[in-house]
Amino acid sequence: MCCGRDFAPAALYGQADCRRSWCLAGDRQPDPAAARPQQALGARASRRIRLTVAGENPGELIHLDIKKLGKFNRIGHRITGDRTGQSNARGVGWEFVHVCIDDASRVAFSRVMKDERKASAVAFLKAAVAYYASLGVTVERVMTDNGSCYKSFAFQKACKKLGLKHIRTKPYTPKTNGKAERFIQTSLREWAYARAYNTSEERAADLSIWLHRYNWHRPHGSIGSKPPISRLGLTANNLLRLHS
Repeated sequence: MCCGRDFAPAALYGQADCRRSWCLAGDRQPDPAAARPQQALGARASRRIRLTVAGENPGELIHLDIKKLGKFNRIGHRITGDRTGQSNARGVGWEFVHVCIDDASRVAFSRVMKDERKASAVAFLKAAVAYYASLGVTVERVMTDNGSCYKSFAFQKACKKLGLKHIRTKPYTPKTNGKAERFIQTSLREWAYARAYNTSEERAADLSIWLHRYNWHRPHGSIGSKPPISRLGLTANNLLRLHS
C-alpha cells in the first residue's frame, strides 16, 4: 500500500527495469520536442529571424510600406457624421502614403505619392536615404513586403546602386514589418484623421509638419518616452542646425 493505492510488484519491477535499461544504455529519455522536430526547428528559425532582422544602430535597417488613402474635395463624414452629398465627392481618386521608419531610432520619413508603382517606390527610396543622410545616418538594409513595386527590377537596381541590402518579408507575415505597420496606424490616428481637412491637398501639406513633431518632439513609448531624434546622438550644434 502506498498513498492509499495498490501497486503490483511486477509492475514496479518492470518500471525499474525500464529506467535501468535507459541508464545502462547511456541514453537519455526522449525529449518531447524531438517528437515534433519540424515544430521545434520552426520555432528556432522564427527566433533567429526576429534576432537577425533588426537594427541595433541607426541606419542598419529601415522599414518601408505604403498606405492607400482616398482623395477628397470636402470634409468627409468621418468628421461631420453627415453622409449627405457624399456621392458628389466620390470618384476623386486615391493617393498613396509611402512611409519609412528606422528600426533602431524610430526616426520616420514619409511622402504622399501619386501611386504605388515602381517609379514612385524608387523615388521614395532615394528620398528616404537622402533624408537619413542629412541626419548623419547611413542606411545599410531595407525591409519591404512583397508588393510588386518592391519586387520590380527597377527597385532592385536602385537598392544595388545605393549600396543597400534588400530584405523582403515572408508572405502573409505582416508582423515581420511591424514597425512600419504601427507607424502607419500612428500617422492615421495623429495626422490623416486627426482633424477636419477641407481637401486631401491640405491634408498632404500637413504631413511634413506632423512628421517634424513626431521625430523631434513626440515622446515614443518604446524608446524610454523620448523623441526618436534623441537616438541619433547628434551634438548640440547639429541639433540646432537641423531643427527648423
